[in-house]
Amino acid sequence: MPKISSELLSVLRCPVTGSPLVQEGEELVATAAGADGVKPRYAIEDGIPLLLPPELLAAATAAGSDQHDSDPAEGAVR
Repeated sequence: MPKISSELLSVLRCPVTGSPLVQEGEELVATAAGADGVKPRYAIEDGIPLLLPPELLAAATAAGSDQHDSDPAEGAVR
């Protein structure tokens, strides 16, 4: 499990609530709940916190998978 340094955690804030984050296992968790009463959680991938709100993370994941499915020759200049 990648451990986020205490120095980095001291400056990171939840993009939804603005509250500090704490590490719980393989996720960072906001210390304050959002408007829905739930504390936002953020995955850590390869030691990098993915601090996107859930709705943007879904869109970014979908966009990333679309880029990998395309044929690289399609964009080539001839």
